[in-house]
Amino acid sequence: MTGFGKGIRGVEVALKWNPSPAGRPPSDLDLVAAVFTADDAYGQAAHLVHFDSRSPDGTIFLNRDSPDGKGFGWDEVMTLELHRLDRRYARVVVGVVIRQEDGTLTFGQILAPALRVRTGYTDLTEDDFTTVPDATAATVAEFVRDGLGEWSFRAGVHGFAEDPTTFTRLMGRVREA
Repeated sequence: MTGFGKGIRGVEVALKWNPSPAGRPPSDLDLVAAVFTADDAYGQAAHLVHFDSRSPDGTIFLNRDSPDGKGFGWDEVMTLELHRLDRRYARVVVGVVIRQEDGTLTFGQILAPALRVRTGYTDLTEDDFTTVPDATAATVAEFVRDGLGEWSFRAGVHGFAEDPTTFTRLMGRVREA
C-alpha cells in the first residue's frame, strides 16, 4: 500500500502586464510550456504548449490569451494538470516570450509585467521580471517528477536574449550556476 502523495497535482501560471502607451505598438507576452521525457529530461522537448497549441493529452492548456495586455486581471493563464501527465514525462519547464514583431522589446520595456504560479489557493511564487530587464524571454517555473511520481516545483526567473524559436529549443537545457 502506498501513502498519500504530497506532491503538486495541478498548477496555474498567470501573467499580466499593462498595455503599451498610445502611439506605440502593443506588447504581447506569451506563456509557453515545454514537456520533457525521463530519457531526455534536459534535451529536446517532447512537445510544446503555447497559443493555439495544447498538449496532445489535454493536460496542459492556455485558458486565457491576450495580444496586448488589455485584459482584466491576469492576461495570460496556463493550467498544468501534472497529476494526469503520462509517467514517461519527468519534467515541465514554463517560459514567457515577448513577441518581437515591431522591433526588439525586453522585459525592462514592458509596463508592469507580473507573474504568479499557484497550486489551489497557494501562491508558489510571484515575480515582476526586474531581475531580467534586458531579456526577451525567460523561464519562470520548472516542475520535476521524482521516482515516486510526485511533482515538485523549482522557482526562478532566468532570462534569455534569443528569438522565440531559439528560446523554445534552449529553455529546457541545464542552467549554469
